[in-house]
Amino acid sequence: MRALAPDFRPYSWAMPTPEVAALAGIDPSQVLRFDQNTPPLPLASTRPGTIAGALARVSGYPGGGYLPLRRAIADYAGVEPENVVLGVGADDLILLVARAYAGPGDTIAIPDAPTYPLYKIAAELAGAIPEPGSRSEPGSQVLTFACRPNNPTGSLDPLPDARPLVVDEAYFEYCGETAVPLTESEEVIVLRTFSKLFGLAGARVGYAIARRDIADELNARNAPAPVSNLAAELALAALAEQPDPAPVIEERERLASAFRALGLEPSPSYTNFLYVPVDDGLALGDALLRQGLVVRAYPQAIRASVRDAADDDVLVEALARILDRPSPVAPAGTRSARTVRATAETRIATRLALDGASRVRVATGAGLYDHFLEQLAFHAGFDLLLEGVGDLETGDHHTAEDAALAFGGALDRALGDRRGIARYGDAVVPMDDALARAAVDLGGRAHSELALELDPGMATHMLQSIAQAARASIHVQASGRDAHHVAEAAFKAVGRALRNAVRAESAGLPSTKGLL
Repeated sequence: MRALAPDFRPYSWAMPTPEVAALAGIDPSQVLRFDQNTPPLPLASTRPGTIAGALARVSGYPGGGYLPLRRAIADYAGVEPENVVLGVGADDLILLVARAYAGPGDTIAIPDAPTYPLYKIAAELAGAIPEPGSRSEPGSQVLTFACRPNNPTGSLDPLPDARPLVVDEAYFEYCGETAVPLTESEEVIVLRTFSKLFGLAGARVGYAIARRDIADELNARNAPAPVSNLAAELALAALAEQPDPAPVIEERERLASAFRALGLEPSPSYTNFLYVPVDDGLALGDALLRQGLVVRAYPQAIRASVRDAADDDVLVEALARILDRPSPVAPAGTRSARTVRATAETRIATRLALDGASRVRVATGAGLYDHFLEQLAFHAGFDLLLEGVGDLETGDHHTAEDAALAFGGALDRALGDRRGIARYGDAVVPMDDALARAAVDLGGRAHSELALELDPGMATHMLQSIAQAARASIHVQASGRDAHHVAEAAFKAVGRALRNAVRAESAGLPSTKGLL
């Protein structure tokens, strides 16, 4: 086996989530990763039904060169399918291009540090000598890498004049600039990934765009089937949805403002992350790690992915505590939970805070039942963000049921050991022709007695599911002439009863048994 360079270092991952959770003393579901530059949730298209057909064919090899996916990528990039080379993420293509152009003793020019470490690794694995671009003699290199926008700084630097040139555009959707037009006539290869905007990092799908003769050479050196059938189906579905990067860019600027309010000055970013110079990035990264928050740490900076407002505010709050500075964001309540429920039919992500301000968003696509859950959480005074997707083509049943189970499970987690709560609550709610009475017991035993005179379909079952997952006893009587009103009044009444039952009342357990 050919020896590697004496100072060779393989790519290193940050601490795995279970280890972070153990270090922070929290459940793994509560760890927030700001180190991966990926969305907090996958696209709505990423659900079990998307890959059902591919799973039925998984016993066979991919055939035909992935023409549907290459066509879809070509349409997205404005090229022809023959210009597309697939890989196991952009990382695989970095390695492929390096070994295609370089061998032992050759020089590969890589971006000046700090930059993505895989360029150096790829050069060394090919037996070549990696040399920072600023120190590389013109014409001495057989290949030049450029990272645009750059990782980890987020900067949008000018392209080198050197050819052959590989331009890593993992984050191009966030800056709107691309080198693809250069590939039509020059020896320029553009690399992209489905890991960032499209949220498919775990599927490992990347692609290169190059002139036809270059693409042919790269495909000849590529693995026979570099992408799995399952990953190809997920990528096709993601291209059909094409998410908008604008909300991420808007949140990036909000997060940058929050950092500046803490006395930090993030570098200008054209990506979905922020590079923040600090005196001791390694110490700051370690302090965040011990709170279950994972960032990329460098000697004099940290890099944090832009997630969404709720997640990003957790990071800002933690930084404020560590730096002993006033937080520019409202503190999150301690009685909260973050859960993900995934089944063969649905995927539901939930964030729940019991001590909230009735800030509620429920979005699963099951319209009427989303509305009922919103009403329950609003009248309970909770902050609730519940998002997900389900097999709505078969009806509302699975999605509505799993949304209720996800909410109930989050409520159970947020209550913890239920110490100090009032435990019992009741409410009477009229709604036009309908009248609902509800009583709840958060004593830890799942039970429901539900009498809805009219039900639009799934209301009774959803309340049963909430009681089951929350380990609560829920009693409801609701009557009226309009099924929508009857059900909505019932959900509102349960919400008002929960508002009373979760309130802090004492320091002890609300049971003569001393155990719930």
